[in-house]
Amino acid sequence: MGAKEKISEELVLEEETVNQNEIVLFNDEVNTFDYVIDTLVDVCDHTPEQAEQCSLIVHYNGKCTVKTGEYKDLKPRCSKLQQAGLSAEII
Repeated sequence: MGAKEKISEELVLEEETVNQNEIVLFNDEVNTFDYVIDTLVDVCDHTPEQAEQCSLIVHYNGKCTVKTGEYKDLKPRCSKLQQAGLSAEII
């Protein structure tokens, strides 16, 4: 394997490890669809359509990944979701 191939392989591996974390939102019987949608738009930078799809997935499947990225970016977002009364965790 040449040096160029090895560097490319290392970059791919590094990119994969950077984006391993996810915020998972869990269903609850408290918050309305509109509230969840508005919160996802505000906290996770979703489009209204994306937030609506996530809220439906959460409702019917019990959970949904709402944001993927680096832990340092996800931690404050997850905290904001929790402070807003939503059930979320980073996995």
